Amino acid sequence: MRIVLTRPRDDSERSAVAVRARGHDVLIAPLMTVETVAADLRTNWSAVIITSANAALALVEHPARGELIKLPLYSVGRRSADAARKVGFTDVTSAGGDLDDLLRIITAHRPDAKAPLLYLAGEDRSGDLIGDLSVHGIAADLAVIYRAVTAPFPAELIAALKEGAVDAVLHFSQRSAEIYLNGAKKAGIESLALKPRHFCLSSQVAAPLIRAGVGNLDVARRPDEASLIALLNSASAS
Repeated sequence: MRIVLTRPRDDSERSAVAVRARGHDVLIAPLMTVETVAADLRTNWSAVIITSANAALALVEHPARGELIKLPLYSVGRRSADAARKVGFTDVTSAGGDLDDLLRIITAHRPDAKAPLLYLAGEDRSGDLIGDLSVHGIAADLAVIYRAVTAPFPAELIAALKEGAVDAVLHFSQRSAEIYLNGAKKAGIESLALKPRHFCLSSQVAAPLIRAGVGNLDVARRPDEASLIALLNSASAS
């Protein structure tokens, strides 16, 4: 199968390795680029929370990095945990891949209540982790440290869709699915963009595609890349 990856280039390159290892051809067509956002992180914190590898990577050159990496860190999944370790965090606890798992782990650990937790996030995010933690009596502050900037449909992707040379598209976030749909509309190929099979990380990710009328759509059993690629392999073998 020829698979399209629309994540930012670094993320797509990493995912492409796993997809190609299963025998698929990959078209990398980034529809987003990631930019670091300046943030003042000099307040006292008890722990750090991240729900994306991009949040950890945005700390690489931040002046507060040296102090923050001494703190415990809670990540939403394995990839974000790996990114945190590369940045220098050593006390890393990883959830199973979604916000509910992350919330359960944090509330079970009950971090030091003397200082709030620091949630490093992007400008666009799903859920209300700060509010959910407050319900459990855990104080946390949000700091936006990166943003995803939309890029137009690349010519190679437009040509491939027009030629019917795309078998499937992988979607890792609700926003990326929305950007795919909006980009296809702006490029004048909306109906062609809906024709391939669409594989989504979760039902939340799939929602905009369903609203757009996509019928050939599959959702991973768990919201992580391994489950998404396993779903792709199962579908290609059937």
